[in-house]
Amino acid sequence: MAFSMMQLFLIGALGPRLVGELSISRTVLGLTTTAGFGAAALLSPVAGRLVDRVGPRRCLVALLLLAGVSLALIGAATGAAVLLAAVALGGLPQALANPATNKVILAVVPAERRGGITGLKQSGVQFGAFLAGLPLSLLAAGAGWRGAVWTAAGAAALAAVWAALTLPPDAPTTAPTRCPASSSRDVTKRLAVFSLLLGCGIASVNTYLALYGSQRLGFPPTAAGALVAVLGVAGIGGRVGWSRAAGPPGRAEAMPALLAAGAVGAALLLAAAVLAHPLVWVAAIAVGSFAVSANAVSMVLVMQRAAPGRAGQDSALVSAGFFAGFAVGPPLFGALVSASGYVPGWLLVAAEFVAAAMVAVPLMPRCRRGAE
Repeated sequence: MAFSMMQLFLIGALGPRLVGELSISRTVLGLTTTAGFGAAALLSPVAGRLVDRVGPRRCLVALLLLAGVSLALIGAATGAAVLLAAVALGGLPQALANPATNKVILAVVPAERRGGITGLKQSGVQFGAFLAGLPLSLLAAGAGWRGAVWTAAGAAALAAVWAALTLPPDAPTTAPTRCPASSSRDVTKRLAVFSLLLGCGIASVNTYLALYGSQRLGFPPTAAGALVAVLGVAGIGGRVGWSRAAGPPGRAEAMPALLAAGAVGAALLLAAAVLAHPLVWVAAIAVGSFAVSANAVSMVLVMQRAAPGRAGQDSALVSAGFFAGFAVGPPLFGALVSASGYVPGWLLVAAEFVAAAMVAVPLMPRCRRGAE
């Protein structure tokens, strides 16, 4: 999971060096996020079917190799065209990540431990951000940004070898259910819409939180950057903790709506921070604990509700919604902030989380009716 999005994290962490050496604009740098998440959203349905047909072990090895190729191309980029193409190629590892890792968990982890393992797995995304932001950034200061990116590419190749040697062989393909149960199909579609709305809000916070702290609250650059670090650490803890809590049967259905409701409060705290600046730290913790964690709980629920042979496709559909939200959310937020300021922007994020909660509210009653 860390390698699946490493290219985007590295571009963000090494952005000042890329802008200077490649002579690209900040607009082009911002387009890398849209290219990566847009490609991942478009490719996710295909990736899900591929995982179900080919098997998660083969797809995880392919994911790591493709991530390595994407990183190597970024390291070799001499201009915007190659950079954007490399990031778009990295959308395929992103699309494969959740379907393949979810199917591995279903294959090798006992049912009672899947919730906690899923949360730990989902926290790999934040761990990848940490790697890009600290050790690889330090390496770039000494070896240059290309050396740091190529080091990450080599690590991805080594991880592919490790995965090929250690993961269990793919089981014989189970024919996907042609007409999955109506309740299972409805849950997957609802989670996809929930993830779209959730992704819009999370991506806006991720993209603009440090800038908000610097421009509107007057924080020094180090303190503004620390806001993102606090959010990331809270997200790791929240994903592991809430996913473990969602593991027992019957619990996961209610949690997306509850976590989205908590995220609404976090967004309102961000808006209120213009009046009381320390609230922004509480808000950053709350966004990580509720909004970021809700995505991991969604994956627990997908695995619990997926029809036989369709775990990859269902995971991919929910992931596609999340990736689409990441591609759409920040541009909308940025346009609103440019026109009206940060407070209306955070109110938009709160509205997105409210809509996500409303979409998720029917999940638990519907699941209960299906069980009865």
